[in-house]
Amino acid sequence: MTATHTPEQVAARRRSILDAARWCFLNFGFAKTSFDDIAKRAGISRTLLYRVFKDKEQIFIAVFTDWLVSRHPAARSAASGPDAQLSRLMDVCRLMVLEPWEEMLGAPMAGEFFDVCERLDPEVDALHRAVAHECVTTVLGDAAAAEVFLLALDGLLADQPTTEVLEQRVQILAKRFVSTARNKKP
Repeated sequence: MTATHTPEQVAARRRSILDAARWCFLNFGFAKTSFDDIAKRAGISRTLLYRVFKDKEQIFIAVFTDWLVSRHPAARSAASGPDAQLSRLMDVCRLMVLEPWEEMLGAPMAGEFFDVCERLDPEVDALHRAVAHECVTTVLGDAAAAEVFLLALDGLLADQPTTEVLEQRVQILAKRFVSTARNKKP
């Protein structure tokens, strides 16, 4: 007899799998994470995991997509919202960089997470970068300045700072770009 599940139960199971897989990828790395690791952490059987995802690459892409791409609507909304320019820029940075960074910080294999995504699905990575560029351009009103801001933002992550230090750095950077954008206006 086949059990039927409500859409809520299916969504909850998928959420559990994605959360478990993200934890495994961040702590064990892509290469060392197995279907067994993910299934055990999610509290399901390996067979059931195979019914939901065909392979580890598909799970990884789903994790990355769910974790970062799901932030895009909120980032777009923040970028075009009614708040002051600095607040909007910080909100975009909070959604697209600071919150994910905080979730990754301290995980042994966090450094490889984005590299693996670029390799497995460059389109998802490119989409995330394009939306970040779109949001920062919306706030600053200048695509070239947005590109430089995002490159500088990448540089702020190089020494893997704490979330607090990263937020301070982002605030300094954002203030510089916002004040420059204001000074350029006629």
